Parts: sequence; C-alpha cells; structure tokens
Amino acid sequence: MQTNGNSYIKQIYNNEYYSKFSHNLITYGSMIYDRFRLKERLNGYWNFQVDPYDAFLRAEWFKEKTRDCEGRDIPCDFSFDDWEEMYVPACWNMADNRYFYYEGTAVYTRTFKYVRKNEDRVYLKFGAVNYECRIFLNKQFVAFHKGGGTPFYIEVTDYLQKENRIHVVVNNVRRRENVPTDNMDWFNYGGIYRDVELIRLPETFIRSFRANLVEGTNLQKIRVSIEVDGDNLNGKARLDIPDLNIKKEFNVVNGKGEVELKTQLQPWTPDNPTIYEVKVEYEQDAVMDKVGFREITVSGREIYLNGRKIYLKGICCHEDSVENGKALSEEELIENIKLAKEMNCNYMRLTQCPHSEKVTEFADKLGIMLWEEIAVNWAIDFDNTVTLEDAKNQLRELIIRDYNRASVVIWSIGNQNIDTDARLSFMKELVDAAKTMDNTRLVTAGCFINTEARMISDRLIQYLDIIGINEYYGWYQGDYEELLETCRNSKPDRPVVITEFGAEALSGHMGTTDEFFTEDCQADVYRRQLDIISSVPYIKGVSPWILYDFRSPRRTNKYQKGYNLKGLLSADKSHRKLAYQILKQFYN
Repeated sequence: MQTNGNSYIKQIYNNEYYSKFSHNLITYGSMIYDRFRLKERLNGYWNFQVDPYDAFLRAEWFKEKTRDCEGRDIPCDFSFDDWEEMYVPACWNMADNRYFYYEGTAVYTRTFKYVRKNEDRVYLKFGAVNYECRIFLNKQFVAFHKGGGTPFYIEVTDYLQKENRIHVVVNNVRRRENVPTDNMDWFNYGGIYRDVELIRLPETFIRSFRANLVEGTNLQKIRVSIEVDGDNLNGKARLDIPDLNIKKEFNVVNGKGEVELKTQLQPWTPDNPTIYEVKVEYEQDAVMDKVGFREITVSGREIYLNGRKIYLKGICCHEDSVENGKALSEEELIENIKLAKEMNCNYMRLTQCPHSEKVTEFADKLGIMLWEEIAVNWAIDFDNTVTLEDAKNQLRELIIRDYNRASVVIWSIGNQNIDTDARLSFMKELVDAAKTMDNTRLVTAGCFINTEARMISDRLIQYLDIIGINEYYGWYQGDYEELLETCRNSKPDRPVVITEFGAEALSGHMGTTDEFFTEDCQADVYRRQLDIISSVPYIKGVSPWILYDFRSPRRTNKYQKGYNLKGLLSADKSHRKLAYQILKQFYN
C-alpha cells in the first residue's frame, strides 16, 4: 500500500511512534538545586484529553499541521483549546469519575507567555508526573522522563518564544519492567500531580548545593559543597551562615568547591528541630537553604542520633487522600506529621514511593525523622537491566532532592521481595548507588522473615545498615509463638526495625478479638505484637502499617470496598481506631 503523501494512512500504520519519542531521557544528571529560588508556577487550568490510542504521538499532533503539502485545509482530530480543563497539579482520577480507574495516555496542554528579563538560561521543572512523561514545546519534542515520584528538570532556553504552547503526554500504564511493577497494593493515580515551574538562571549558576555535618567530628564540623554549571567554572564562592557567625570564601575549581568549618551549633533533633539559614554566592548566582545539622549512625545493634542511642518510634504513611488522591495539599501533609507526633512518634516511614518534597521541609520544621523509599516493591523484574537503571535513577533523584533535609535519616531501596540471586544482585547495586551518592545516612530495605526456618536470614541484610522486617503475625501469618521463636532463632549483628505489622479494621466496627475486620481484633494484634517486640533486645524501632486507610483496588471484600483498612485512622482521618491509643501509650 502506498502511504507517501497521505499522513492519515501513514499514522495508522505508524508502529514506531513510542520509541521515536523515548530518547532525550531526563535523568538525575539534569537536576538543579532550586529550593528557595524565585520560580514562576505554571499551575492552574490546562486543557486535557485522554488518548487511549496514542493518537497524539502516532499522528504527531504537536506539529499542529492543519494544511497539506499543497496548502489545502485538512480535517483535524484535535482542538487543543477546546478540550476540557484539568487543574494542575492534581490526579486525573480525582477530577472526574470517568477517569477514576483510567490507565493509559492523557495529553495536557496550555499556552504561556515568556518575556526575557535578566536571565541567560531557563529551566522547566516538573515536581512529579506519574509515570512516563513526554514534553513537547513549540512543536518540538523536548524530553522524556520515567518514574512517578521524583522531580525532573529540562533546560528550555533555546525552545522558548514570546508565545509558547506546551504539551505534556502522560502515561500511567502499569508495566512489568517499571518501578513499581504491574502488581501493587495501592492505587495507580495518573497525571501531573506536583508543581510545574519555570526557573530563570544566570549563564553560570550553582547547580548543586549541599550542607551537612562531617561524621565523626563530635558535631563540631560542617561541610558545604557546590557544583557550578556554565562558562566560569573557576573562582571564589562566598558562604554565609548568619546564626553561626560564619562568613567564608572558598575556591571553586573546574566547577566544584567545598569547605569544612569548625563551629559550635545546636544539632537538629525531633524534640529540638534547630534550623540554620545557609547562603552561598558564586558569580551572579546566589542560593539559600534552611538546614538542620545532625548525625545518624549505627554501631553494633544500636542506632545513634547525634551520638545518643535512639529508638525509632514510628508509623508508616502512604501518600494518599480521599479528596486529592496522591496530590496531597500542604495542609494534609502537615496534618499527617502532627498526627504522628500526637501519637508520640519520632519517625515516619514514607511508603512505598517517594512522597512530596514538601513533606520533608515540614518534617525538618516540625521535628520528625523520615524513612524515604523507592518503589522496588514485590515482584520487580530483577533480571531486567532497564528496570535496574530506572530504579537507580529514581533513587538518585530522591537523594539529590532531599540531601539537605535533616529529617531524612534513612534511604530504603525497596520492600517485600523474595530472596533470590537476581534480587540480591539488583538490590546490592542500589545499596552501592545510595552509599556512593550519600554517606551521611543509613541504607535499608523492608525484608521478609524466613518463615520456614523461622529466622531472619535474608542475604541482603549483610549490605544494610538497619534490617527492616515486615511481619504480619496475628493477621496473615501463624500464631504469635512463631514470632517469638523467630526472634529467639535470629542473631542479627545490627539493629532491626519492625517496619510493618498490623491488621485491618473497619472504622466503628466492633466485635470480638477473634473476628477479622473489627477494631477489637486490630487492637488485640497491636497489644500482642508490641508485647513481643518490646522484649527483643535487638529491635530498635517499629513502624506499624499504617497511619490511615488508603485506596487499593485489590481489596474488595464487604468491609474494604477498595481500601486497605490497616490504618489506625479512617481514610478521612476523622476516626481514631482503638489501636491508635494502644500505640500512643506504648510510645509514651
């Protein structure tokens, strides 16, 4: 069949459209430091259209071709400015019931003006888009990003015009090779669900900015380092920390500069979350952050914060909201932290994908430690090198994003995977990636118990700083004697944190302790679990599953109705279940 000259026929037979727009991959190497920079948000109402057949990519609608090669008008299957409006940031699932379970491609578009001021370079930032994202600007394909929980940055200096049209093609289809994979226990939201921002910069700017305590100096020395991008890579940078009376120049050579200084400071703790304003200038650029300085270490079976032993009193928390899906408001993020602190928690496990960067800022200010995690969950495709590179990139993006946050004390490389050779090799590479990029935090994972041998024996633990253990005795697994036997049989040489235990309960549903899905049954599980956990000397923390109920389409019985009900609060957080008070009293 002849297809030359007939674009309609050509796009019908275009089966290479997907790979054609999978280059220009944006990774962690494109990230820039942007906290506290002046930014212009492109949030608001965008035009939106679901595109289950990928017509936008197949037919290359971004070219906005309305005439044929001879200048005649041709019929178009798109009308961008007449599409429905969708607010950004948000999950499309929550915008309209028609899209509640939609998985596939959707196209966002809007126009915006750009007037050049004093900047030489401009970046476009997406806080998070789930899952694959292709960006088109002014009829050109610009970039491709994978990973639904971390930010990405695109330099658009050479693409911008006075009047601009942007297209964002989003696809949230669950795929075997993705991270997370195609089977999960949470809701698969879709869309542009965090901020979209323009960042104006000078030609030479500070790309990376880190500040932390130097480990092993008795809290007496801090390190500040920068990386510079642009033409002028050699010069002097100026450091200013007003509350510590620090003003210091340091050298930048070949784009990198670092200074270590002795000082007397108040270390950051959950009880006293002291934060310092840290400023750095280089050439015409200046950056600032609000940083808490603390040291988190492990020795033997103990965890130390600033040289003092600590017990991690925690709770797991999903990024989920009845009203907003994954796009939690600032008020909801603060509410979650306050609920945990009200329960006497000093740490939260942010499961099972990277949560908003805003929650880490609030955690710094309000005083609670955080475990952050990438979604290497369940049966990931551990034999796939593409999957491994995707996981590494998401981990690196997360580490770069939150490096300066004192509240973040633990990087988790995954959760609930069976111990196989392929998985061990995969996870070992993630451990190495985390430790290479950041040696100031602990690295861990949520591991299974060996229920046949009744002991902790996962081969991955030899590479971890803390052993995370998920166990559901009293709910999915056998009686509590097996848990006691497992604890007796295990001889770990490093601290163990019980990262998950729990039971489901429908809010307000009461009954006997033997009746599943009652608050009484859940409360009994908590009593008996905590009684055992508190008797085991090498267990140095606990974070039950989970703070509040959250959506999960695989949960479909008469009580669940699409929700995982293991929360200590109802999904709208209006009701505290009996187990909430039990955990609160235990932590007190």
